[in-house]
Amino acid sequence: MANDPSGKGAPFDPMSSFRQMRDAYLDVWAKAMVDTVNTEAYAKATGTMLDAYLAVSTPFRETVEKAMLQALQQLSMPSRADFVGLADRLTNVEMRLDDMDATLGRIENLLTKPAPAESAEKPEPERRPRKKGAR
Repeated sequence: MANDPSGKGAPFDPMSSFRQMRDAYLDVWAKAMVDTVNTEAYAKATGTMLDAYLAVSTPFRETVEKAMLQALQQLSMPSRADFVGLADRLTNVEMRLDDMDATLGRIENLLTKPAPAESAEKPEPERRPRKKGAR
């Protein structure tokens, strides 16, 4: 076998040493990045950059939102605020329907409740004698 310098039966792969070197390189970088990211200094620096980004981007974001709202109004399309308002109203209607359903269930239970068992011998009501001249 001309391709088998080791004599073990596996074909020779000239790229295997490069793969091993790449894997070792990536492992070293991964460990270094984990050690860096888990420090307090990195957390502070990231927080500072995020605060700065939010401070700078807020005016632009508000301008884009206003422009989008105007464009949607011009196209007679609903905005996010319209959908949120509609969702709130539907939630309110759903809650009222649930309350009505619970109330109707209680009324139904009261109406379908079996009457208490009456005794077999029921005393007749006492009759009063009529007065003369009264109807």
